[in-house]
Amino acid sequence: MMIRTLSLFAIAALSTPLAYASGGSHWGYTGHTSPEHWGELDSSYALCATGKNQSPVDIAGVIEADLPALKIAYETKASEILNNGHTVQVNFATGGALSIGERRFELKQVHFHTPSENHIAGREYPLEAHFVHADADGPLAVIAVMFEEGAENAALAKLWKEIPTQADERHALTAAFGAADLLPKNRDYYRFNGSLTTPPCSEGVWWQVLESALTVSRTQVEQFANAVGGHNDRPIQALNARPLLK
Repeated sequence: MMIRTLSLFAIAALSTPLAYASGGSHWGYTGHTSPEHWGELDSSYALCATGKNQSPVDIAGVIEADLPALKIAYETKASEILNNGHTVQVNFATGGALSIGERRFELKQVHFHTPSENHIAGREYPLEAHFVHADADGPLAVIAVMFEEGAENAALAKLWKEIPTQADERHALTAAFGAADLLPKNRDYYRFNGSLTTPPCSEGVWWQVLESALTVSRTQVEQFANAVGGHNDRPIQALNARPLLK
């Protein structure tokens, strides 16, 4: 059954301006700064504990909906790669864009989590990439791509040759790298209303999780984990009756 009205309702709900980085207290993934304590570390992180539309989620029990196709035009190449102490992030100059219906979002950066933060029908993947976009008014849209263990990923191999291994280390990429190299050919996706998966856990983020996964070798996952000091995934959050659309 096609549910256009539900799809439009979900889109309308995702319009809160927010930032994608926090300048608050130190946070991490283990010990007293781990995800279960984020809401206690700083008043600006309150949504990490009290929010009702938090990410990541387990994508199960999806509703068939009339979702618009993702129109992706990643025209620019990455400008730099950095290790911010929580993940490895690839930054892009202006020019790359994602269009969803009438909304246009500009690609800002791609970063990674191991293991995957979102799950699909209960399945956890060894690696997940988040393509972070912002529109002119500030709201964010994220495309999430899962990686399953298998053959070495050629695009990641190019990036990992220059992976920063120390926190706050950054440098310009010497080889041209396009974000589209990390997208599967099949762009079918799941949609839900969510949040940042790191403090301040701001809500109002458009999430698009692609159904199709790419491959990554175990060695590549280990190389990333070593660079960021281990796992960097936030646990699955309560769905709280949010619709998961497909």
